[in-house]
Amino acid sequence: MKYFEEQQVMFAVVEIQGKQYKLSPKDTVKVDKLPNKVGDKVTFDKVILLSDDKKTTIGAPVLSGHTVTAKILDHIRDDKVIVFKKKRRKGYQVKRGHRQGYTTLQVEKIS
Repeated sequence: MKYFEEQQVMFAVVEIQGKQYKLSPKDTVKVDKLPNKVGDKVTFDKVILLSDDKKTTIGAPVLSGHTVTAKILDHIRDDKVIVFKKKRRKGYQVKRGHRQGYTTLQVEKIS
């Protein structure tokens, strides 16, 4: 008796700006901010692993001839992180904040 039907979906592990992401077609992913404009299509050629219904291919270190194409949906900024430093009895206090920028991508095709 099968309780779960296994669906094999094509996916790729791609390196984007030094970080690795597992991407499938029509996925939406948040990556570090890219310099391109909203609506542009970007292509990533550092494909480390590619898997489809039948087989999995691993690169050494990358697969040549394979690319992932994505569309930039939005540029967003994350919540503010407050960094507060204090040394007691010295009168030293420093308060700093940081907001990380991200780009939202939608994967269109893995080839």
